[in-house]
Amino acid sequence: MKVLHVQRIGGIGGSERHVLELLPALRARGIDASFLGLDDTKAAPEPFYAALAERDIPFERLPCPRDLDPRLAAAVIRAVRAIRTDIVHTHLIHADAYGALASAPARAVLVSTKHNDDPFRSGRGRYLEKLLTRRASRVICITEALARFNRDVVGLPDRKLRLVHYGLDAPPEPWGLPGGPDLPAETPVLVAVCRLVPQKGVDIAIEALVRIREQHAATHLVVLGEGPLRAELTERAATRGVADAVSFPGRVGDVAWWLRRATVVIHPARWEGFGLALLEAMLCERSVVASSVSSIPEIVLDGETGLLVKPDDPARLAEAVVSLLDDPARARALGEAGGTRAREEFSVARMAERTAAVYEESLSSSRR
Repeated sequence: MKVLHVQRIGGIGGSERHVLELLPALRARGIDASFLGLDDTKAAPEPFYAALAERDIPFERLPCPRDLDPRLAAAVIRAVRAIRTDIVHTHLIHADAYGALASAPARAVLVSTKHNDDPFRSGRGRYLEKLLTRRASRVICITEALARFNRDVVGLPDRKLRLVHYGLDAPPEPWGLPGGPDLPAETPVLVAVCRLVPQKGVDIAIEALVRIREQHAATHLVVLGEGPLRAELTERAATRGVADAVSFPGRVGDVAWWLRRATVVIHPARWEGFGLALLEAMLCERSVVASSVSSIPEIVLDGETGLLVKPDDPARLAEAVVSLLDDPARARALGEAGGTRAREEFSVARMAERTAAVYEESLSSSRR
């Protein structure tokens, strides 16, 4: 079986991490999996392709500087025909559109993975998604919450939806030094791993930190990630009087080091497709405080592997974090339980097995 994965690439986020974990696992199962990248030339796609090369995944690249490009559509069609793939597996809206155009003339089965419940997809974008899904044999949803969203909000047909959770066996391997601030060993550290965008709620984390420091004055917030809100968030921290207690080191060389250094990992997202950072924290056996939105309650079990709070509520976020800072034994117990759950329920092998089953089902349906 030959499967070509297609995605627009501008860096390494959750969906890209998913592909980097999935493709080697599929190839280990005897599936000839390769990758076609649509390069966002305004971003930084190079690290993703370096990671593909390290994993010996065959790939081809096409420039994708604009959302709509007839020349790119023709290039994707040529690439898919040349590979003679059995299945075109697309990720996110750009690949969905170009993949739908290319799979038909190539007589390939189309499978699409939906990675998030972005508000765009509940607005006018849902009409495009419904149109593209007519061509798809199956639609993989990475959580039950996302499956409900695609059925009830976007309006995708339930008969095509299949659940396959992300899988992760270990936190990311270091590519350099940890970086970031040099903090005393006794400093309570809150770590957030996310892009600096409104979705991730870093502004709520800063507001919560003000309250947390009223009871644990030495607490420091370290936010690992890049994004357009860096200046705005830095200014907010200064305005709220916690500039010296918040660090934005950007992309660091050893995320796992910081997760293990964390006293508590926080994830105050406003919506979330999956949240691989949560799995990474759980694999490092760190307690998590996160928003009770979208898929997060499927990953973090409230009171068992972490604590969940309402989104956009810095007071509740602060209260939950303080409860764990006050009770280190409970924080350790939640972290250990999270590690067990991550290893048992969200393995790469399970993800690859379920994905392969979707492929078999799609090919069988196509033959019928």
